[in-house]
Amino acid sequence: MPERAPILLVEDEPHIAQGLIYNLQEEGYQVTHVESGEAALKHLDEQNCALVILDLMLPGIDGLEVCRRLRKRGNQLPILMLTARSEEQDRVAGLSEGADDYLAKPFNLKEFLLRVAGLLRRTNWQQMLAQSNIVQFGGNRIDLSNHQAETTKGVLQLTNLEIKMLRQFFAKEGKLITRGELLKSVWGMAPDTETRTLDNFIVRLRKYFEQDPAKPRHFLTVRGRGYRFIKGS
Repeated sequence: MPERAPILLVEDEPHIAQGLIYNLQEEGYQVTHVESGEAALKHLDEQNCALVILDLMLPGIDGLEVCRRLRKRGNQLPILMLTARSEEQDRVAGLSEGADDYLAKPFNLKEFLLRVAGLLRRTNWQQMLAQSNIVQFGGNRIDLSNHQAETTKGVLQLTNLEIKMLRQFFAKEGKLITRGELLKSVWGMAPDTETRTLDNFIVRLRKYFEQDPAKPRHFLTVRGRGYRFIKGS
């Protein structure tokens, strides 16, 4: 974790904001607080920070739209989304727009601080390994840092979720990754969630990167268990 990491807190409820600011500062973080999505976007246009803590329910531009606009600009700052809602569709919506983690109010303060520290550690690790962000296999060249892939079928701009899934596969090359692991790490869903979302993403990756998607050589199904990524020759 970087010393005195600057954090932007976007929260319109004063009593919640005051408590979070106090505890973050006690942990040694620099905290800037704004109360609206518009103010958050303006601040990020002018200042750098290490993490955005973003409330979903904001006046004017809500948290989902803030997240969407940041990712559309190419801003890959880690985002921890907070919301009073606990429904799964809201969690999935936040993650699908590019949020990195999610907490539903009311949340445990200790867990909140652990999530903050974890996101900052993950960001540092990714920065240190920036030189390893180029992955090549089967005639494909993927730049994980700028979300761009050069394939035998053309150049693609990959989404945040596609990059998250690829990172999981590349980190565990040759090893089994269960459906539950992917659902939890990429979408934040419970491992036993019944959904076709994962299957559709696998189909998409094969369409992008396999010479013959019907006979995949890289993104393999392990029947009844999960998937395995093989670079091959």
